[in-house]
Amino acid sequence: MVMKVYSPEFKADAVALYLSDPSHTFEGIGKDLGISRETLRNWVRAERARRGEGGTTNGNTKDIPVSESTKQELEAEIAALRAELKAVRKENQKLAVERDILRKATKFFAAEMNW
Repeated sequence: MVMKVYSPEFKADAVALYLSDPSHTFEGIGKDLGISRETLRNWVRAERARRGEGGTTNGNTKDIPVSESTKQELEAEIAALRAELKAVRKENQKLAVERDILRKATKFFAAEMNW
C-alpha cells in the first residue's frame, strides 16, 4: 500500500479543526478529510507534544494560590477568549455555508458538462 504524503499546512489545518471543538471525533474529522482516524490521532498527539500539553491533567488546580490581580487578569483573558471564540465560530459557520455552496456548484457544473 502506498503511503500518502500530506503537506504541513494540511496537517495543521486538520489538527486545528479537530481541536476547535471538543465534540469532534477522530473518526468524524478523518472521514470528512479523507484520512484515517489513526493518522489524525498521531498528528494531534504530535501537536500536543510540541505545545507541551499533556494528554492528562492532574486536577490539583485548587491548591494554587491566586492573587486578586491575577484573578482579574484571568477573568479578562477568559472574556476576551470567549469573544474571540464567538467570532471564530460565526466565521466558521459562514465558511461552512460557503463550502456547501461551492460543493453544490461543482456538482451542478460537472453534471452540465456531461450532457
